[in-house]
Amino acid sequence: MNLRAEVEAWIADDPDPLTASQLQGWLDTNNEAELRESFSGFLQFGTAGLRGPVRPGPSGMNRAVVGRTAAAIAVYMKARNLTSVVIGRDARHGSEDFTFETAEIMSGAGMDVFILPRPLPTPVLAFATNELKCDVGIMVTASHNPPQDNGYKVYLGGTVDGIHYRGSQIVSPTDASIAAHIDEIASLASQPRGSAWSIVDEELINKYVSITASIATKPGNLKIVYTAMHGVGTETIVRVFHKAGFPSPILVDAQAQPDPDFPTVAFPNPEEPGAIDLSLETARTFDADLVIANDPDADRCAAAVNDPVTGWRMLRGDELGAIFGETIARNTNKGILANSIVSSTILSKIAAHYNLEFKQTLTGFKWLAKIDGLTFGYEEALGYAVDAITVNDKDGISAAIKLAQIATDLASEGKTLLDLLDDIWARHGFHATEQISIRLTDLSQVDQIMGRLRKNTPTHIAGKVVTSVDDLAKPTDDLPPTDGLRIWLDGTIRIIIRPSGTEAKMKCYIEVIERDSHLAQIVLNQLRAPLKELLS
Repeated sequence: MNLRAEVEAWIADDPDPLTASQLQGWLDTNNEAELRESFSGFLQFGTAGLRGPVRPGPSGMNRAVVGRTAAAIAVYMKARNLTSVVIGRDARHGSEDFTFETAEIMSGAGMDVFILPRPLPTPVLAFATNELKCDVGIMVTASHNPPQDNGYKVYLGGTVDGIHYRGSQIVSPTDASIAAHIDEIASLASQPRGSAWSIVDEELINKYVSITASIATKPGNLKIVYTAMHGVGTETIVRVFHKAGFPSPILVDAQAQPDPDFPTVAFPNPEEPGAIDLSLETARTFDADLVIANDPDADRCAAAVNDPVTGWRMLRGDELGAIFGETIARNTNKGILANSIVSSTILSKIAAHYNLEFKQTLTGFKWLAKIDGLTFGYEEALGYAVDAITVNDKDGISAAIKLAQIATDLASEGKTLLDLLDDIWARHGFHATEQISIRLTDLSQVDQIMGRLRKNTPTHIAGKVVTSVDDLAKPTDDLPPTDGLRIWLDGTIRIIIRPSGTEAKMKCYIEVIERDSHLAQIVLNQLRAPLKELLS
């Protein structure tokens, strides 16, 4: 089928007159560039669901693509006698339309459909999946992606195909099964639609707020600045702080309300340089004790502290993981601590110190959530499960109130979060971690770069001998295969190179363990440039 015929067939099947009209306009004006961008293959469905730019055609996020995906999920559900679905959404462009497109298709397929009453954090959807005993949860969100994107996360509620999900995100081969069903949907117009669904009662959201607030037990009077990064976290976190008896957080006004254009940040991700500048400015204005930031769907939690040496700075994801891990480990007699392979090794040492079990998983919270009896799990990309029983996923709201309590408890002893970190480093050595991200213009570059590294693995990096290399695609431990390399250098230096699972990016994770931060920083400085060259 030539491009024009393919576009015309798509227009005839498109349920959205706006995107159909946009495509027709490009046809009428022979705008081949836009058409080819919209028709460069169907938006890939993987374990992270869908994610891509909001635009017409099979290569973008739009009602036609979402409707076909919902229809495919319904086929997957029917084959396994799954009958119920709850749908949540953030406040991005298209999120409400995609929610009700999904609801109509699911209703038409005979499913029991529940919809969260308004834009809410992803952890509330994960909570609702279990609380309502739904077989499937769907969250319309692109998390911390740029403003032009939207996405679609899929959760399963019980045990499906032998995997105990309990309200966590899908893993392989579920994604491949759903993707195959998408390919089989010849026409969206032929799919039955319904209008029978229930709006989830406020009582469920109240229950999430109450349970999450109960994580905090001794409210104090710290001044805590909070930013929702133009996302959906503000309402829920303010309610949780209030219910816990904490002072209301000081809001970063310009970022407090949902805004799909994210006007004050280039990328709405607390990890990105400059993203929390307004938060730090607010902290200085109010002489605050702590800054807490969520990403736009509030499943990640970041923090900044006023370092007496450097001034206000972000805590690294691994530093926050160590703080949570140490505090939780001190207060439990038995349990399981876990993190992803690209996170610091510090949590394994904390677990050993307190005689607790430790487990390691592949990157992605979908793997951490499959650990039965998880006490605390984290990944360095600011994802934390401090209450995995309530939300079997990363939860930026529960992490925020837990961090507020830890900081409050330390303040009552005249200490800070940095003092706690110093205690951990004194016991285990200073664990410096850093991530290097290289944006790519095309996903095809990933295979080229990984192929080159596998074929010509360096023998030295920054003058340091490569002592061993693990190809994570052929694992020698209990982990499933994944695309990545783990490289060990002289001393205690670990480097992991892998492609991003959700964006056209190469990522490099460095861990250096030294006696103190000064020595570690020297090594990091030596490694940075050679590693960037290796990834490009």
